[in-house]
Amino acid sequence: MKFLLVGAGISNIALARKMAEAGNSVVVIDQRAELGGNCYDFWDQNGIDIHKYGTHIFHRENEEVWKFLSQFTQWYPYQHEVKALIDGQLVPVPFNFNSIEQLFPQKMAQSLIEALLNEFPFNKKVPILKLRESKDKDLQFLAEYVYEKVFLHYTVKQWGVKPEDLDPLVTGRVPVFVGRDNRYFQAKYQGIPLHGYTAMFEKMLDHPNIEVRLNTPFDKSMLKDFDHCFFTGAIDEFFDYQYGELPYRSLKFDFLTFDRPYFQSNSVVNYPCNYDFTRIGEYKYFLGTQSNSTVVSYEYPEPFVLGKNERYYPIINEENKALYAKYLALADKLENVTFLGRLGDYKYYDMDQAVGRVLKLAENFTA
Repeated sequence: MKFLLVGAGISNIALARKMAEAGNSVVVIDQRAELGGNCYDFWDQNGIDIHKYGTHIFHRENEEVWKFLSQFTQWYPYQHEVKALIDGQLVPVPFNFNSIEQLFPQKMAQSLIEALLNEFPFNKKVPILKLRESKDKDLQFLAEYVYEKVFLHYTVKQWGVKPEDLDPLVTGRVPVFVGRDNRYFQAKYQGIPLHGYTAMFEKMLDHPNIEVRLNTPFDKSMLKDFDHCFFTGAIDEFFDYQYGELPYRSLKFDFLTFDRPYFQSNSVVNYPCNYDFTRIGEYKYFLGTQSNSTVVSYEYPEPFVLGKNERYYPIINEENKALYAKYLALADKLENVTFLGRLGDYKYYDMDQAVGRVLKLAENFTA
């Protein structure tokens, strides 16, 4: 069969490889000049691997996706840690015993840790909502403190909404870690492609059955030349915004180079309560690069405006889910087009989730 894959992000790159290996002819197009979508990276003059669209860390508990991608890269065994500026201290997030001991007086910290251990299992994450349900006054205090200092103001900056407009269920994604593990992820497999994401994608697309056309906008007239199309662009754009635009949040990155070995103490520092940016990423940490200079990016959330910036985060609420359902009903009527990825599914995917979705999808077309 002959497949058209619209969008050269991680979803379609993985799908292209699977389809090509099954003997199909695959054409991948993208309107950008870059490969990899928002995962695109490049090496600067200092030998630092720069993630152009923000920091990307691969993590996966299940080995299937890891093994698939490992065919195309050697991994640098990177374990991600994030710190946040809270009350003038740089502390690990998610909040854990080390964070508590840094921020509170010794006796108070000891009481909070003991209260956590009395109610919850050691070495597990506990959502803030769960903490808020506790009848223990120490845990109620801790829940409110973390909600205020870690979640609330960061989320207001990230999503551009007033505090009263926040869905309380969102706080369930902000955990406290009952232990001393400073890592952001506890997944078995974590790492950064040793030669960068773009190099991994190039190897994935290096197959005689795959043709890649960058700087190539999609036109519906292309569909007639293919048996099936996999579309990772915006589903509302495909249907000419028939029911209106699906809302997204976007990001603006301010990249700075400093003539010193390091700018901050680790790869990512969050600023929940200070400044207009949400975090600063420092790229040389990801591959342990040694250089006299360093590159960082300040990350500023902003509304998505068509034609001005890129879509990053779908704004998931009941109204927008209903709007997406209308577009999905239109999509279901098309026999030769499948929508996928963040923009096609109107869902935020981590990299491993995007590839996992593709591996399952490919089974339906290659069996």
